[in-house]
Amino acid sequence: MIKVEGYPHLYRDEKSGAIINSNNLEYNQRLKTLSSIHNDKNELKQMREDIDELKILLRKLLDNSAGWNTI
Repeated sequence: MIKVEGYPHLYRDEKSGAIINSNNLEYNQRLKTLSSIHNDKNELKQMREDIDELKILLRKLLDNSAGWNTI
């Protein structure tokens, strides 16, 4: 493996050209960060779906209450 200049824990695999991080702590931190980003995106998606559902329910409620005011 060839050491990546300027990065003490990074190496380039000569056959595949892949960059290898030999620092397990940094690697694990990166995995946690990626997991957190994934969880945040899922939570945001769920919140948007919940808001859309609330909008539908509010429209139904308003439509039903509008019929009562005509009596």
